[in-house]
Amino acid sequence: MNNILVVDDERLIRNSLQRLLEKNNYQVRVAETVEDALELLEVHAFDLILSDLRLPGAPGTHLIEKVAGIPIIIMTSYASVNSAVEAMKLGAIDYIAKPFDHAELILMIQRIIKERKLALENTVLKKELAKEFTVAGMIGDCPKMQEVNNYIQKVAPMNTSILILGETGTGKELVARAIHEYSDRRSATMISINCAAIAENLIESELFGYSKGAFTGADNDHPGLIEAASGGTLFLDEIGELSLEVQARLLRVLQENEVRRVGSTQARSVDIRLIAATHKDLPKMVEEQLFRNDLYFRLNVFDICLPPLKERGDDITKLAEYLLADRVKKMARKPMSFAPDVLAHFQSYAWPGNIREMQNVIERALILSDGSCINLEHIALFEKHKKDSESIKDLSLDDYLVHFLKENQHKTETDLAKQLGISRKTLWEKRTRLKIPKRQTK
Repeated sequence: MNNILVVDDERLIRNSLQRLLEKNNYQVRVAETVEDALELLEVHAFDLILSDLRLPGAPGTHLIEKVAGIPIIIMTSYASVNSAVEAMKLGAIDYIAKPFDHAELILMIQRIIKERKLALENTVLKKELAKEFTVAGMIGDCPKMQEVNNYIQKVAPMNTSILILGETGTGKELVARAIHEYSDRRSATMISINCAAIAENLIESELFGYSKGAFTGADNDHPGLIEAASGGTLFLDEIGELSLEVQARLLRVLQENEVRRVGSTQARSVDIRLIAATHKDLPKMVEEQLFRNDLYFRLNVFDICLPPLKERGDDITKLAEYLLADRVKKMARKPMSFAPDVLAHFQSYAWPGNIREMQNVIERALILSDGSCINLEHIALFEKHKKDSESIKDLSLDDYLVHFLKENQHKTETDLAKQLGISRKTLWEKRTRLKIPKRQTK
């Protein structure tokens, strides 16, 4: 049910509009002034605001400056072209003059809410289409992936918190999206946040939002990503990167089903289904007091562990062929295939970067290949490590990274990050943690 805020200083009009809107299946709250409206906006989420232009104190158009993302229809008894133009210039979505036809107003509201919903869905769809890493991670039927698929089917209909475990690049976000799509929340939004990709000094305001004046530059109220996910699913990737302070605030969200913006004293109700993921050893982090014990047990109601690519047997070939077809299509190339010895090498390679590394290797091979077949000479990353494959395949990911970075010091950070299937920021963090210095340039 859509929520509408009616702002009018005339009691008769407020009550009349409330009855009309509730009769048309809208949930309605009313306010007499802009100040009253802002207090309601601190606590409740609205899909549309219907405000009189002339109000005691600040005019109705003052709400436009204070509220971001909520469409506002301005009403006035003083119908004139000038006031209509001024209201639209300030950001009103539409304008209607009193006395107005009830049927006309309802049609206007229906249109605006429908357009807003389509715009939000289109934004989400564009983000989904922009993702390079698609359903490839769910391809395959090795025993471990069959177990993962079985878990997804069983846990998706529940409202349980889920912790997805696995190495970087194994497809943890893909599992989260599958869970969302199989859940009762599928028609709502899934918000995905990579906790490692947001600077530590910004993560709190991004997650929880902030109030105007909370800090320098906070010129308007700003809802956080947790609020944006209300009614749907919140996916926190690399949750082990959160500071203890942010962990404490997240725990409160899970316990109380409410969120408090940075700088605000008001709590707002939220309804989220949390899915978290990490490649880190959270129990060890709990022992080292780097991760809250209470939050860990809140998250780890149900865990799903994704196998690394090297343990997926024949799935490696299926994934490689899928990724090749996908890349060929996106790069507008003619159909291509792998030489048999390439697939044999894929099966024996350790794939420390997992599916992301395979994706990058295949894309690079496509760029190098002029024909219809990808040969070993195009798989430069594998050839470079062929002599070390027997020793490398048994190394931990950290050991491999040390080996790889030391062997490739002549390359730029951008090239190294691309080959490993990680961001430059993640590469810098790994260098810092593993104490691997960059090559000194003259």
